[in-house]
Amino acid sequence: MNPTTVTDGPLTLAAIDTPNIEYASLSPMLIVFGAGVIGVLVEAFAPRRLRYPLQLSLSLGAPVIGFAALVTVAVAQTRDGGNGEFAMSGAVVIDRPTLYLQGLLLIIAIVAVGFMAERRLERVVAPVTMRKLAGVGGPDGSSTGNGITSGGPAGGGVDADMFTPSGASVPNTDAEFEATRAGAVTTEVFPLALLAVGGMMLFPACGDLPTMFVALEVFSLPLYLLCGLARRRRLISQEASLKYFLLGAFSSAFFLFGSAFVYGATGSLNLSTIGASISAAADSGGDTTLALIGLALLAVGLLFKVGAVPFHSWIPDVYQGAPTPVTAFMAAATKVAAFGALLRVFYVGFEGLREQWEPALWAVAIASMVIASVMAVTQNDVKRMLAYSSIAHAGFILLGLIAFDDAGLGATLFYLAAYAFTTLGAFATVAVIREPDTDSGTSARSVAIHGAAPAPRNPHLSGREATDLTQWSGLGRRYPLVGAMFAVYLLSFAGIPLTSGFIAKFDVFAAAAGSGGGVLVVIGVISSAIAAYVYIRIIVAMFFDDVPTAGAPHVVKPSMLTTSGIALCTLVTVALGVFPQPLLDLADSAAVFLR
Repeated sequence: MNPTTVTDGPLTLAAIDTPNIEYASLSPMLIVFGAGVIGVLVEAFAPRRLRYPLQLSLSLGAPVIGFAALVTVAVAQTRDGGNGEFAMSGAVVIDRPTLYLQGLLLIIAIVAVGFMAERRLERVVAPVTMRKLAGVGGPDGSSTGNGITSGGPAGGGVDADMFTPSGASVPNTDAEFEATRAGAVTTEVFPLALLAVGGMMLFPACGDLPTMFVALEVFSLPLYLLCGLARRRRLISQEASLKYFLLGAFSSAFFLFGSAFVYGATGSLNLSTIGASISAAADSGGDTTLALIGLALLAVGLLFKVGAVPFHSWIPDVYQGAPTPVTAFMAAATKVAAFGALLRVFYVGFEGLREQWEPALWAVAIASMVIASVMAVTQNDVKRMLAYSSIAHAGFILLGLIAFDDAGLGATLFYLAAYAFTTLGAFATVAVIREPDTDSGTSARSVAIHGAAPAPRNPHLSGREATDLTQWSGLGRRYPLVGAMFAVYLLSFAGIPLTSGFIAKFDVFAAAAGSGGGVLVVIGVISSAIAAYVYIRIIVAMFFDDVPTAGAPHVVKPSMLTTSGIALCTLVTVALGVFPQPLLDLADSAAVFLR
């Protein structure tokens, strides 16, 4: 702002120029945020029977409309070689990396919301009103005997989503059971997801540190809540939510403290101004100690979000305990948004300190690749294996940042797209593989455990997710299509040719080697070989191990929303491995930050 002095008698005031708000350039984010706010109002005022269809329409429609608006903005901002503009007085930067990452986030949101809306993988006791219509149970529609409906044709079970019907209730209590019988649906997940997507879209577009902190909290707080809303394994889910919240609060505090140090060193919180100030100080031999301390603290907050070692401890527990649709959403979208912000901070704000921060990022990247790959070998739970795989991939993506040139930036952008679709499809596939249906509490096993008395209330009539690796034995032979699709994802994670993972790894390795990081490439290849053992181990279990004689899991056919999402992720994983050039060109053209 350029204030002008206005004199009125003895009082002198400074006229403040009001900032311009570029609504057209901000429209994709405004559409998503607006839909999220409308979703909150729907929860407050709409009748219960209308909430689910309204929320689903909003949550799927907003990203689609937002993507259309984004394409319009991208065409306008990049016409004739343009590189975007500063919006909101420099607080938001609408440049090529921003447009690329926002488009990727919107596509991820469409697939993830469809997965969250899935209602065929869980089966629970029927709501009382539906049981009355079916003439099942007592005169009031209540169940008889031990309070649990039968899973048979006349049992009254209904399809349900993967979120608890009563998130505020103590897990596994009568309150949750009664909420299930009443047909309660936690439709709050949809506005929470939209608000998280809006914050993620803003995060890599921030031109100053205060706006970046606001965006960080806007998308983090909904995720903390979503992680604790799993229908199954409620205690583990709430533990995951609490761990994520506490550690996330610490990382946010580091980010704020780092911002204070950076302001003390440069007198500004704008990244472009910070970059110019630090470069001038470095070139003139000035003291950059405060700026370096600030960068270290900022990096803690950002590396926590990408899940890099040693800030990774939350990822295995949270990925395992959160509802699988939320895990898929976090694993894909959060990494895209966090790496976008990380790239902007280092490329725009702290280019002048590269010689100081590069050795530290080398250590973080090496630790992430090696430690996560080794830890993945020791896991027997498929979701935890994928969690450690996510940590290892954070290390691989850091190689593109360390390259610190246009080739490295383009390789990082391509890697984020390839990894996002692969991990979305992998977690969605895990969710459809289920343990055998639970009994109604009257089986010999239940009687042996609980005696002749009624068993504890259990509203679930379907099996849990079968995530133990021993349960996957022979799965690919019994369900060849599901096994083949999951094998494609695993081969992509391993970096096998003809998959998107191979092109992504080759691209970041080439960029790192071209900038003098040959040692990193060698360590990356060794880590990939170690991680490949984990992926091949799962493939061997699916196609070569014997089928369990009892308790073998089965695949539940999901709805069209999830089926189309898995099909899209599989298609993209293969297509980017066979025909990667269009996206490579798009990523390379987007690899220019506006300073």
